Amino acid sequence: MSHPGPRRPDFFLHHDELLGRAVAATADRGHWSPYVETPSPSAYGTEAPARGEAAFKALLGKLFELEGHPGSGTVPAGEISPYGFELGISYPRVTPGQAVAAAEAAATGWRAASPDTRAGVAAEILSRLNEASFEIAHAVQHTTGQPFLMAFQAGGPHAQDRGLEAVAYAWSEQRRHPAAARWSKPQRKGGPLALDKTFTPVGRGVAVLIACNTFPTWNGYPGLFASLVTGNPVIVKPHRRAVLPLAITVRIARAVLAEAGFDPDVVILAAEGPQERTAPALATHPSVRIVDFTGSTEFGDWLEANARQALVFTEKAGLNTVVVDSTDDYAGLLGNLAFSLSLYSGQMCTTPQNILVPRDGFATDQGPCTADEFAADLAGAIDRLLGDPARAAGTLGAIVGEGVLRRLEEAAGPGRTVREPRAVEHPEHPGAIVRTPLVARLEADRDEKTYTREWFGPVSFVIGTDSTEHSLRIFRETVRTYGALTAAVHSTSEAVLDATEAAALQAGVHLSENLTGGVFVNQSAAFSDFHGSAANPAATATLSDPAFVTGRFVTLQSRRPAPAERSSTDV
Repeated sequence: MSHPGPRRPDFFLHHDELLGRAVAATADRGHWSPYVETPSPSAYGTEAPARGEAAFKALLGKLFELEGHPGSGTVPAGEISPYGFELGISYPRVTPGQAVAAAEAAATGWRAASPDTRAGVAAEILSRLNEASFEIAHAVQHTTGQPFLMAFQAGGPHAQDRGLEAVAYAWSEQRRHPAAARWSKPQRKGGPLALDKTFTPVGRGVAVLIACNTFPTWNGYPGLFASLVTGNPVIVKPHRRAVLPLAITVRIARAVLAEAGFDPDVVILAAEGPQERTAPALATHPSVRIVDFTGSTEFGDWLEANARQALVFTEKAGLNTVVVDSTDDYAGLLGNLAFSLSLYSGQMCTTPQNILVPRDGFATDQGPCTADEFAADLAGAIDRLLGDPARAAGTLGAIVGEGVLRRLEEAAGPGRTVREPRAVEHPEHPGAIVRTPLVARLEADRDEKTYTREWFGPVSFVIGTDSTEHSLRIFRETVRTYGALTAAVHSTSEAVLDATEAAALQAGVHLSENLTGGVFVNQSAAFSDFHGSAANPAATATLSDPAFVTGRFVTLQSRRPAPAERSSTDV
């Protein structure tokens, strides 16, 4: 007598309500998040902080185990915390060819699963990632240099929000068409022509996620979960300096897949050594059909030009711009902008770089202010924000790499430096390299070569213009040419706000207006804010919208003659 195997968990049934609420949130565009963003023991349990830190520390100096992972050998340790110590973690080695072969072998069962099943598995992965938020936060902090609170929020719950948002779009779009339909065409004589048709969403094939150093989970989860839910296996290729956060993610995903009865190779980790560069080979492999990338413009452009066999989604870099015309809250403007420039040492793809100000002055509630005076006041606001070393460390985090330091030194050359960067000693991590922002004063006509280049890191320019109209022209032209992920304007004039909105629409960039309180241009909330835009050169996709998911699958139909309906005379 045969015995049934172990019963598989029905993750879709468990998460059905969550998925429905997530789909509704994508339409409502209000505030909604199922994941608590504060690292509070009352939300995650009294033991969660210590347990997460202990889990992180237990990984240091060892091989990161992934049971049954394809490949052989190990990738040598190469991650160094920006806070001053080596992680010493090695990872399973898999070549691009081995990774693609394993992913293709795992794809059959995953492709055959229904969108409901795949969405349920994805929601369960996100639930377990949320439970591991403290462990992931330490991993993010010590691979990216983010301060701990930011690493917890952006690397944990906010990244999970973005992942769930992608799940919602992917699940909803696959349910747009019925699974089956009866087609019946009346005829002049005889019965109708009738066909029974089925409609099946089918993934494009193997997906590759090429992640960045600074926000490996926040930028990585949308592509990961959009591809998974649309039926594609995913090869996760982390940045070589930020492997651990995504290795933990892969470990959790593989465990959930196995519990649900799927081959865990639906998700594979493709770590590379310090001197290796496997992303080009992965992205251009003939069997890879989807590529998600966050990182430099140079490599993003290369992917778009060379990964021709795949659908390529990129988020690169641009010239994030602020237009200052007038304000009725000058102190609020300065405080808000000072924080935006200082948060995580400006190492965010959304940090403002170019601040366009009428050279001869603009109106404020404290009287007229020239561009020179504004630059000096902004420098003073940054000084006040970062005056306390502990607060400065908690805001700035640590410099992620040598490239940022080189740009910071180079930026002191052009124009006139209004605020020099300063070293800050971190109270908990004496080995951390911490720098405050540099503010330089440029002129629109004279310094175009400087401000039309992206200076990733704590570098910003106050650029004197002839007028607000001149500022808007520069804003529109530079964003259309070089791209941007964010833009902002400050004005008390509805006409200027309308003109700036029109310029932003022409340039293809998201706009924030008159932010002077607790919301900052750097921030982007899942389910409400769109991040990135294919309408300018900084990206080819938006996180997230229907276009981010629909190309990852096709709907294939089958049809056959419908059985003849029995009439009453046949009985």
